[in-house]
Amino acid sequence: MRVMKHPFSVIQNVFPLVGKSGICDTMFFYYATKGRVFLEEYKGHFPDFRRLWVNIPDDPNEQKAIARILGTLDDKIELNRRMNATLEAMARALFQSWFVDFDPVHAKAAGRQPTGMDAQTAALFPDSFQSSELGEIPKGWSLESVGSVFHLTMGQSPPGDTYNEHGNGMPFYQGRTDFGFRFPTRRMFCTAPTRLAKARDTLVSVRAPVGDINMAIEDCCIGRGVAAVRHKQAAASFTYYAMANLRPHFANYESEGTVFGAINKGNFEKLPIINPSDEILTAFEKIAGPIDEQIRANETQSRTLATLRDSMLPKLLSGQIRNGMP
Repeated sequence: MRVMKHPFSVIQNVFPLVGKSGICDTMFFYYATKGRVFLEEYKGHFPDFRRLWVNIPDDPNEQKAIARILGTLDDKIELNRRMNATLEAMARALFQSWFVDFDPVHAKAAGRQPTGMDAQTAALFPDSFQSSELGEIPKGWSLESVGSVFHLTMGQSPPGDTYNEHGNGMPFYQGRTDFGFRFPTRRMFCTAPTRLAKARDTLVSVRAPVGDINMAIEDCCIGRGVAAVRHKQAAASFTYYAMANLRPHFANYESEGTVFGAINKGNFEKLPIINPSDEILTAFEKIAGPIDEQIRANETQSRTLATLRDSMLPKLLSGQIRNGMP
């Protein structure tokens, strides 16, 4: 279920629900039907909405107060999501400028000072190009393979009887279905992990579809649908945006006339990567690293707020907490 704040149209099997004036606040109804108890009780019975029972406080002002408390938490979570989208766009643009478009090198080759950077950083970039199999690249840089620049760990699924949804063991990510905007969402855990990823490793979907990426927010176990990528010089931000830039290459391993596409370790390690100088790599990490750290902090805060919201929801709806006060 979703709450919509603007006019919209619906398709078949989508049911807009609005609270009756003076009886039920619409935002309260949204949260009342979002609760875990409600969803579990009426799972599989959603086609007959008119027969569903929802506990509603008699006082409309109390309904509004409950909705306002929960809505404030959701508003902050949504603000963090938008901030993270903006921050990631900034870091992606920087990677594109430095390592794809080679803007600083083009500027220096034309006798101009690169824009958006100080003289010390600009001095790190060459002022000419050299030929490579992928075309011209900055002089002194090299065209390498993924395997020569990164450590690559292909996931492996542990025995099925070691999985659980109760938080026992390590977080276990099986594939793209666990991926979020930047970080995967905890859904399954594993008590006997076989392949591990460390916090800040880049996680890449290697099976149907190939090439979606996330970043590990914590140490975790990875299944056969995921690979973990780590730069040999611990350049976590460069790794993340470099893997995103490889999507056209990953697309070649998508299925063609078959059900599933996949890429194995050998083919993954052969993918081309442009390798800059160590000094430029360090300069990029100094800029992109704090951006990525802010994204992680925002996400951590949002997860804490979501946990708080979900724990407060049944207490507010049951009357255990009234208007946010015990």
